Amino acid sequence: MSRTADIDLVFAGAVTVGAVVRALTGDGWSLEEPLGVSYMVDSDGLFDWKSASADRAAEILTAVDSPENIDHQVGICVYHSTAETGGQLLFHAGRSHCSFIPTIDRRSLPGAPALTDMAWYLTALVPPLLAMGLVGYEATDLAD
Repeated sequence: MSRTADIDLVFAGAVTVGAVVRALTGDGWSLEEPLGVSYMVDSDGLFDWKSASADRAAEILTAVDSPENIDHQVGICVYHSTAETGGQLLFHAGRSHCSFIPTIDRRSLPGAPALTDMAWYLTALVPPLLAMGLVGYEATDLAD
């Protein structure tokens, strides 16, 4: 049995990937994860993720935030090195919604390792995003 865990984040208006990343980096998150910097622009429905070295982070943020990609889903991985966990941030077309999927060393609940510690992720993600206009979220962790 597999699991699907994600947190859907809703903003009052459109946000940029760069602004979200800057807000999160103040709270221990980074674009640099074990594979370098991972990102995706879904212009063809294939969700083709790419990895690059950390010195290309600014270039990658410029690419995912470019006006020609506003109607496409884009993604970037974020990593919390102190907690040794992270995941994918998927920004939906229009950029007022994004989803966080804990894909890098997912934290599980103590005593229930099959379940995701959603409280930890919410505590780590929500406060820094409030100043950016975060107005709501929905967290799910379901068996497939």
